[in-house]
Amino acid sequence: MSGDDGNTLLLRDAGAALVDTGNGPQLQRDISLLLRDGWIERIGPAAELAGHAAATIDVSRHVLVPGLINTHHHFFQTLTRCWPAAQSLGLFDWLRAQYPLWSRIDPPALHAAARVTAMELLLSGCTTSVDHGYFWPNGCRVDDVIEAVAPLGLRLHACRGAISLGASRGGLPPDEAVEEDDAIIADCERVLARYHDPAPGAMLRIALAPCSPYSVTPALMRSTAALARRHGVGLHTHLAESREERDFCRRALGTTPAGYAESLEWVGADVWFAHGIHLDATERLRLGHHGCGIAHCPCSNMRLGTGIAPVRALREAGLTVGIGTDGAASNDSSHLLQEARQALLLQRAGGGAGALTPAEALELATRGGAAVLGRPELGRLAAGCVGDIAAFRLDDPAFAGGAVHDPLAALVLSPPPRADLVLVHGMPRVRDGRLTGADPRDAVAALNGCVRRLMDAP
Repeated sequence: MSGDDGNTLLLRDAGAALVDTGNGPQLQRDISLLLRDGWIERIGPAAELAGHAAATIDVSRHVLVPGLINTHHHFFQTLTRCWPAAQSLGLFDWLRAQYPLWSRIDPPALHAAARVTAMELLLSGCTTSVDHGYFWPNGCRVDDVIEAVAPLGLRLHACRGAISLGASRGGLPPDEAVEEDDAIIADCERVLARYHDPAPGAMLRIALAPCSPYSVTPALMRSTAALARRHGVGLHTHLAESREERDFCRRALGTTPAGYAESLEWVGADVWFAHGIHLDATERLRLGHHGCGIAHCPCSNMRLGTGIAPVRALREAGLTVGIGTDGAASNDSSHLLQEARQALLLQRAGGGAGALTPAEALELATRGGAAVLGRPELGRLAAGCVGDIAAFRLDDPAFAGGAVHDPLAALVLSPPPRADLVLVHGMPRVRDGRLTGADPRDAVAALNGCVRRLMDAP
């Protein structure tokens, strides 16, 4: 960076950039972006913009895209990434195996997991992420996640999730994981009052997110929806992830997952569901009519063998669709660009070579995610949008040749690299491929210590 500190920054002479021209995103070369107070003010030739910037970053060897948006994650699950006992289990058995381990998590372990996860996301080019926390043992709170992530500068949608239906009442989780409905609602009220910021460009928002049909009571789903709508915040839950879940809904609830959501008024543009794999055509149309969103998590779906979400059919039915990594215990990674690549490959594996294009995969990870989260100021490189930008080196060996043909497609079709530069609200959070505000080695060491402690506990 050159020049004096100030509230303006010029990203000069981008080798390539995915710029929204008003007619949709288009590839532009040798283009510059002027940021003021964290927002994109102008896009144009460097000669027109250079005199207006207090600082400059040369991005002539980079391809620029909007900061990637992760619509579904569980930060705490980084603690059980690659755990041998759960490496080859389907969803319900995978959950049953890990509940006892998760019950040992304490605030220091949750803080360590959130910190490492945020670092990994930033290094992948992700600038906004959902964290769907639903397991709060031993005094853990949403606050632990927020306090871990805030210093790193990742834009966060923190979900106050919950489990309220234990095994003795027909649910999947053990009874010791259950919280009482009144206590859940009271803590949701507390978190909303303390942390939620509804302003455009907000760095922190809160959503309410009871976990799933098989771990939450219908009463809690209803009261959570009412509370969220009083406060104007989003609603999030798992839905139609597996055949096991669909069978549970029919057996225990007398309906399908989509019918269950509709019966509880869990539909609308303020609602987004994780997965949406096992929805039939009628259900997709019904949820699309309500304007619901879907977080598509291809790596987790492949890892757990739950199926292939019909992304094109979901979008054609009117649902908004974004990309999610899901938790690192079912993905083993928090690399959002990798997730976009896997989304393309998985759709093609199930639907043929034309099922999803590289441009569509990038759209899911940017504008699609912004639409799912109700954030029109995110997900685009355009004047008036927030300065959340990810830049990747065109001379990375992974892009050799591809950067000449089509640098944007190379981001999706080639092996996904780390981002070289990441701005969140105009602030460099990754520079030269390294985090600017923290040493990941210390964070990883702290996390590994917590993992060993969890494994050694009786």
